Amino acid sequence: MNVPSPESSELPSEALTALRAVVGDAQVLTAIEDILPYGFDGTAALKQRPAAVVLPRSTEEVASVIRIAREHGRPVVSRGSGTGLSGGSVPVAGAIVLCLVKFDRILELDTKNLTLMVEAGVVTQRIFDAAAEAGLFYPPDPGSMKISTIGGNVAENSGGLRGLKYGVTRDYVMGVEVVLADGSVCWLGSKCVKDVAGYSLRDLFIGSEGTLGVITKVLLKLLPKPAARQTLLATFTAMDAAAETVSAIIAAQIIPCTLEFLDRKTIQCVEEFARVGLPQDAEAVLLIETDGHPAAVADEAEKVEEQCRKHGATSVRRAADAAEAIQLATARRSAFSALARLRPTTILEDVTVPRSELAGMIRAVEVIARKYELNIATFGHFGDGNLHPTILTDERDADEMHRVHQALAEIVEETLKRGGTITGEHGVGLAKKPFLRGQLGDDSFELLRRIKHSLDPEGLLNPGKIFDRADAPSGTAH
Repeated sequence: MNVPSPESSELPSEALTALRAVVGDAQVLTAIEDILPYGFDGTAALKQRPAAVVLPRSTEEVASVIRIAREHGRPVVSRGSGTGLSGGSVPVAGAIVLCLVKFDRILELDTKNLTLMVEAGVVTQRIFDAAAEAGLFYPPDPGSMKISTIGGNVAENSGGLRGLKYGVTRDYVMGVEVVLADGSVCWLGSKCVKDVAGYSLRDLFIGSEGTLGVITKVLLKLLPKPAARQTLLATFTAMDAAAETVSAIIAAQIIPCTLEFLDRKTIQCVEEFARVGLPQDAEAVLLIETDGHPAAVADEAEKVEEQCRKHGATSVRRAADAAEAIQLATARRSAFSALARLRPTTILEDVTVPRSELAGMIRAVEVIARKYELNIATFGHFGDGNLHPTILTDERDADEMHRVHQALAEIVEETLKRGGTITGEHGVGLAKKPFLRGQLGDDSFELLRRIKHSLDPEGLLNPGKIFDRADAPSGTAH
């Protein structure tokens, strides 16, 4: 294996010839203007130009590309649409970016077993729509679902607005096809509802961020489509009241489909952006959706409204019809876009705390924002404790960015102090890598490194993500 120096960026001609022979000339990009868009993802202030971009259309082509990369000692960074928010698909110098967006067929919709087999490049919205056309339901709904791909969703174990009731991507993956660092192809999983044969290797690759293998196909579980929905918008003049309402709803054994939160800054920005009638004088709003059988939905909506009013909601608005429900949900989904209009750089953070710590965590973020003189808005999935403190800044301002990094470190420290996790749905990647050991502890962190080294001993797959490139288990050489 030829190992290039860290400074080497261009691929040797023999490597390019081999890649073109596998996927065709048009599917290998090397011109700077063509490969620049693949040097970053949705994460602010992180970028690195790759050596080349390859767009395969089959598992066999993916395996061949990885073998060629290994032969020439080149890192391989897999990606879909590049919507990630932790730097997970930002390449390293000299890397081959393996972009799977053209590997995008829906292979089988099995209504007898309620499964859907798709290639990794299928956009999440297409999966939702294909299921809906068959009267079925694919619940995971990351905010980027209109452009993100299922391979990326699985690699990052993406969440979304419906996570409280329905869980995250992992809960709907029944099988995956992965290509390992040596080019071998493995199928992990089955259509069986019960399957306990051997280690749960399928789960190992979900959320692995492309560091253990390249996901090429996914077998997804579908559900019957809910017969009815009801959306409510509750307004509060105090943050604590909104947080207490969430706890009260859960304590009353009501599990809404969606239980979302927007703070005052986010409310004002979203209303200016979307014009859906959000109360701009509110300290917080909760967007709540219940779904299921019509009678159950009506009963749950009544109970949810009762809990909201009991715990200090100044108003509770029910969507009059499906159009208004979609309008309210769209307002929540536009939070990031609305906030991004205010400053040149928008850093969307991702931390999760136990629900009992929500109000305290939001207050802590406000204190940190004042301490470092930063503009931070907070919204997120209150039902599952997942918050998105969003820092509005300018990456060209070195002094302000220094304060941003200090603030982020304190937000993470506060999260861990409250029994939380450094990431609820965006992944570790580059952005959260410095904090992972602090959450896991030395022994658990060492276990992760052993797994990485076992499956990718040469460190070719998405190096530098989750771990530093030099990180190898104690007593091994990398």
